[in-house]
Amino acid sequence: MLTSVPARHRPRSGPPPRDGRGSGGRAVGRRRRRAGIARRRRRKRRRPPTGTGTWTTTSTPLRTRAHRTTAATATTSSAMGDNLKQGAYVMQSKLGWGHFSTARLSWDTAHSRYVALKVQKSAQHYSEAAMDEIKILRQIADGDLEDSRCVVKLLDHFKHTCPNGSHVCMVFEFLGDNLLTLIKYTDYRGIPLPMVKEICQHVLIGLDYLHRELSIIHTDMKPENIFLVSTIDPSNDPRKSGVPLVPPAARAIEPPPRAPARPSTSSGVTRNQQKKIRKKVKHVVASTSEGNGAVAFADIDKSDDKGDLSTANEGSPSQDGDRKRGGGHRRGNKGTRNRMAMEAELGCKLVDFGNACGTYKQFTSDIQTRQYRCPEVLLGSKYSTSVNMWSFACICFELDSGDVLFDPHSGDNFDRDEVNTVATIEKDRKEDNNK
Repeated sequence: MLTSVPARHRPRSGPPPRDGRGSGGRAVGRRRRRAGIARRRRRKRRRPPTGTGTWTTTSTPLRTRAHRTTAATATTSSAMGDNLKQGAYVMQSKLGWGHFSTARLSWDTAHSRYVALKVQKSAQHYSEAAMDEIKILRQIADGDLEDSRCVVKLLDHFKHTCPNGSHVCMVFEFLGDNLLTLIKYTDYRGIPLPMVKEICQHVLIGLDYLHRELSIIHTDMKPENIFLVSTIDPSNDPRKSGVPLVPPAARAIEPPPRAPARPSTSSGVTRNQQKKIRKKVKHVVASTSEGNGAVAFADIDKSDDKGDLSTANEGSPSQDGDRKRGGGHRRGNKGTRNRMAMEAELGCKLVDFGNACGTYKQFTSDIQTRQYRCPEVLLGSKYSTSVNMWSFACICFELDSGDVLFDPHSGDNFDRDEVNTVATIEKDRKEDNNK
């Protein structure tokens, strides 16, 4: 009995392809390309975080690393002057970004104040992680009504829908620079011990509140996740610099004039000349519709200094998260920057609870940025609030010396975790010998 052969198994009719491969060869090629894409994605996840933003997480969300990146992970396409939550918040500029969120400086129209707006990517697993973070942040805020516990305060949260999908948005109080930026202002020479002690006092107040009263483990303590209450350089603080606000939806309220009709090629204008004319018209329209405010915030938008921002979280302590904001700590000579660092207001708060968990409910054993990772996590043992204290001690050393205490590098026969473990044991041995 003859049976029909499925179309996909029938031999190709006509001459074979020029490269000598049939449909099977093309399938193998597709599989290889997909495998290569998957390998690159895995390598990208292992890289240190790269983001410099105010409330952006600098590392891959640890509980969702198994998820693939899809088109749904795109961030919102909001621009300066756009309204969110029915006009409650007006976008001003980008502060920074991390692996799964973007932070934007916004104006709170109801309370007439600047806020930091954290916009999560739209994929479902990112939204779920954001809701977990909101639960922890609300718990923190409910127990700190007087705002005295040195932990960032969640002011509001909502969902924003745009062409890229639905994004969970979190509204935080606007803070200043992080401690890594403070270290950079000193040209990595460290800060005086009295200043270190003052900073540590605020950090310990926050950790004591999280540990004793809320049973919350931060799991990602590092200089990038501790923010000063004000900027080191006052000219970078929109509250003090007098920079005018970007008007809400200026383009929608007052539509820009239409560009003149394209000149026909018969009039002697070439196609390249037409493109130049259109660019000039767009530039003029943008400057007239957005006003001086857009120009004033142009420098702040340069916070795309992703080389460092958490800079991705492993590897050298990421500085992606550091906001350049128009030059920031790079502006002026070393003496000027060092003087600003010595005069900075040292009140600070703990931020970024995207990977936080409770002592009673832990999501993963893969926690902490490598330079601040404690021995029990390196060895795969159970952990608790003590992991934050280990990271805190590493931060104290870094503030005083300007350099990280542990900076492991992988080799041919060992990985960075093994190097970190050996370095910890070696430091303990030397301390015992010195006693």
